Amino acid sequence: MAVYTEVPDGELEAFVAQYEIGPVISCKGIAEGVENSNFLLRAGEDSYILTLYEKRVARADLPFFLGLMEHLAAHGIACPTPIKGRDGDALRELCGRPAAIISFLEGMWPRRPTPRHCQLLGETLARMHLAGSSFDGARPNDLSLAGWRRLFAACADRADEVRPGLADQLSAELEKLESCWPTELATGVIHADLFPDNVFFLGDRLSGLIDFYFACNDFFAYDLAICLNAWCFEADGSFNTTKARLMLASYRKVRPFPVSELAALPILARGSAIRFLLTRLYDWLHHPVGAFVKPKDPLEYLHKLRFHTEVRGPGAYGLE
Repeated sequence: MAVYTEVPDGELEAFVAQYEIGPVISCKGIAEGVENSNFLLRAGEDSYILTLYEKRVARADLPFFLGLMEHLAAHGIACPTPIKGRDGDALRELCGRPAAIISFLEGMWPRRPTPRHCQLLGETLARMHLAGSSFDGARPNDLSLAGWRRLFAACADRADEVRPGLADQLSAELEKLESCWPTELATGVIHADLFPDNVFFLGDRLSGLIDFYFACNDFFAYDLAICLNAWCFEADGSFNTTKARLMLASYRKVRPFPVSELAALPILARGSAIRFLLTRLYDWLHHPVGAFVKPKDPLEYLHKLRFHTEVRGPGAYGLE
């Protein structure tokens, strides 16, 4: 269960009393997620998500994340909205952790994404990128090139425990990415972590995006590359070109992208693969004894990285 900090009843009731949402009816931990402590909170007649921010989430970044969600919701993007207390603030403290209550989003995330899911995602991602262009906040991507180097340095001595020769493979790939990472692509606010469990659907409708706690300013096309890796590989490791084609085609109907972005997708997809490989590797090697959350397999992204190193053009992603 993704609950790192338990909340005593008395502290919870005092915390919720600072809002105009009614008394606490129930509060239970949410099993999904790995970064923060999340609870499904029932107060008054409505449901909410209570989040205590842990691990990699820096307190100084929280106004950016919460402000972005509020901005996107005001511009027609279905996403959770921070609830403000009587004092007008959405961010406060609970059990020694920064904490916030956000609105509850209806829907289910797809355990087995279909081509239709990918098509709807592409359209919504493009709309999110456009809506975020008027957001006045900014946050650098601390999990880009420099961040990957830091993660690798923290894992290099033990990487071969996971797979023999892994440290040398990662070192060579980082050198390649550093030598050819693009610099002139369109940038803006991106989600940077849009995995299937962060996208909700109701029937044939995408009902919302959640978990903006890695959002930052970076290449729009890098966000697409993250989604290609997260949505378009099947359980057997094969790449589904149909899913990729529908995602990219629906995206560019809303936000047309130039040839330069399309051409950069293979190297951006390699960067996305190395980013999640390294964060998973770090968590795998530094997993606390007795922790509730089981770390994810980093080698899944080694396979995806190898696929993208063989890509010679956008045709591999269903587009020319």
